Amino acid sequence: MPRSETSDDSRLRILIVDDDTKLCHLIHDYLEPLGYEVTEANDGAEGLDLAANGQFSAVLLDVMLPGMNGFDLLRELRSKSNVPVLMLTARGEEPDRIVGLELGADDYLPKTFSTRELLARLRAVIRRSTAARLQEEARMPSVVVGDLHLDPEARVAALGDQKLVLTAIEFDLLLSLARAAGRVRTREQLLLEVTDRNFEVFDRSIDVHISSLRRKLGDDPKAPKFIATIRSVGYTMRRPGTDAD
Repeated sequence: MPRSETSDDSRLRILIVDDDTKLCHLIHDYLEPLGYEVTEANDGAEGLDLAANGQFSAVLLDVMLPGMNGFDLLRELRSKSNVPVLMLTARGEEPDRIVGLELGADDYLPKTFSTRELLARLRAVIRRSTAARLQEEARMPSVVVGDLHLDPEARVAALGDQKLVLTAIEFDLLLSLARAAGRVRTREQLLLEVTDRNFEVFDRSIDVHISSLRRKLGDDPKAPKFIATIRSVGYTMRRPGTDAD
């Protein structure tokens, strides 16, 4: 039976397809505090149905599964979805890795992985997928939140008539928050959408960049007009007319 957290669009959704329930629970318990919503499937048929029809940020897929092996599942999934797939296997032979990659896996990880390595690989496949989406979205019209105007294609931000001088990371963070105005973005989501650098597992530099953005916006963190902190979760861009907490 699938095990999952209550759906919340402020969380990154991950599907684990593996019949090793102990490993599933270990991964679940590691990722959940980092802002991931984790769903588990313990056989191939159930995993394929969830992967093809769910809105997941990535799939962690075991090769050896009851009912349908991971290679067959991946072959079927790739005819329906481009969701990033990270293969998990106890078999580390090169031919198996090559087969998985040729079928459309985004990366391959032996089950001897550490949790830090898993998170780094998971972030990498999600980041590549996010980068492609953001590149496509860069052609979209400007984003406007109150007096704040952002042009994704020109990478220009302005507050009223005043152009903001932002670093690349600051612009990406501000754009992510503005596009999700009124909704919470976790630190993990924001880290993954800043595509021009890699972050350590417990990197809190996101908070430093948010502080810099607030200064440039003239925003008071105690009574924010734009960027509000959601304690222990992340940040949100306030919609015009909403009251500070």
